[in-house]
Amino acid sequence: MNARKFFKSFRYAVQGILTATKEQNLRFHILSAVIVVLAGFLTGLSITEWVILTIVIALVIGAELFNSAIERVVDLASPEIHPLAKQAKDMAAGAVLVFAVASVIIGLLIFLPKWF
Repeated sequence: MNARKFFKSFRYAVQGILTATKEQNLRFHILSAVIVVLAGFLTGLSITEWVILTIVIALVIGAELFNSAIERVVDLASPEIHPLAKQAKDMAAGAVLVFAVASVIIGLLIFLPKWF
């Protein structure tokens, strides 16, 4: 294994994340994650609840990163408007929506019993 290439790949990954932070939706998900983490500290979550929230946050942000990547590849492959390109982009966005809605439900299941 080439250590230089290995560590260079981390730099590329961080650059990809930084590039994606220009996307409004990713910034919204990051802000939401910060609010949830703060609420978790104030609420006093268990280790299991923190693990669940960490996984959910990672899944939503990861899905948004995939969505952004798919949108860019589709734009590159089909600069003009094409029905299939639109469908691909809509489906990727739909996947993020599924994760986001599930994360809200999971958050409510974790927080509401502790607050009420």
